[in-house]
Amino acid sequence: MKFKNPMLVVTDIDKSVAFYKEVFGLRVITDFGANKTLTGGLALQTAELYKAFIHSSEISFGGNDFELYFEEDDFDQFVSRLKECDISYVHSVKEHAWGQRVVRFYDPDKHIIEVGENIKTVCKRFLDSGMTPQQVAERMDVPMKFVNACMR
Repeated sequence: MKFKNPMLVVTDIDKSVAFYKEVFGLRVITDFGANKTLTGGLALQTAELYKAFIHSSEISFGGNDFELYFEEDDFDQFVSRLKECDISYVHSVKEHAWGQRVVRFYDPDKHIIEVGENIKTVCKRFLDSGMTPQQVAERMDVPMKFVNACMR
């Protein structure tokens, strides 16, 4: 068995494709009309067809029990670019206890998306600030092996 990709059910596939292209630069690599696969492996499926697949007349959108997670090397540039997009935020940029900055927002169908600062970039940011490798490992709650790998 092999996991292939996540699939999101969407109300307007063209609007969703445009969103993922504008925000993340993803593009369609497989187009079956009511089902499209984007670069990175994200698949989109129309709600109408999915209802037929699961023999239901209802699809529930806006749950907060799942998110798509992306990491960005240039987090500040990405956050700046988000300001040019029509985004509904779950929350603005915040920093987690381990030092990683993240932002969460919704796609057009209220699927939650998290974009986090690349975790290796977080490590390098702390090292560049003058922290010792041991301090970084403690601050980030990661093994020294991880910090050493980031230093290469």
